[in-house]
Amino acid sequence: MSRPYQMKKRATARDETRERIVRATMALHDEQGVATTSFADVAERAGVGPATVLRHFPTIGALVMACGAHVAEDMRPPFPADAPQLFQGLVTRQSRLERLVAELDAFYMRGAFRLLKAANDRDRIPELDQFLIMVDGGIEALIRETLAEEVPSEQLIGVLMALCSVSVWRGLKRTGLTERQRQGILVDLLKSAMAAVPSRRSAS
Repeated sequence: MSRPYQMKKRATARDETRERIVRATMALHDEQGVATTSFADVAERAGVGPATVLRHFPTIGALVMACGAHVAEDMRPPFPADAPQLFQGLVTRQSRLERLVAELDAFYMRGAFRLLKAANDRDRIPELDQFLIMVDGGIEALIRETLAEEVPSEQLIGVLMALCSVSVWRGLKRTGLTERQRQGILVDLLKSAMAAVPSRRSAS
């Protein structure tokens, strides 16, 4: 057996072990939360020794970041660079608000469960806080693009961010509303907020 082949086989085994550890960790995070999941828990679920987990991920933060890459692929959070394309061709405030709400509704359908889990532990795990800050940045970019023809006050942006939060979305979904009803109510809430806390001035 050639040395290059042996090295490739070893690398494949290492990558498979790493992936198994990450998947085990994600399952545990879903079941019991992030901060309460220990290296020993992960090792047992992944079927490896604690030393193996530590060799691949020396800190909880490193393990959380590896999981975060997979989570981001699954939930596909909004990215600021994508915002202009999402609203292309939409010229009325109503149509832009409807697109904003539809995008957020789809995002929260994909990711609300893990976003809420992360929020519970963000004060204890800096990597979770960084991930949620990134998510908030994407949501804020969508909101600002919605109001591209205006110059909103920072207070208005803050109010719209609060109304567009996953906790508000969860509250609406728990009522049993249909998707159309849920989105319609949120559009109306955003319009009411914009009337109560107006933009500073029109960009035109």
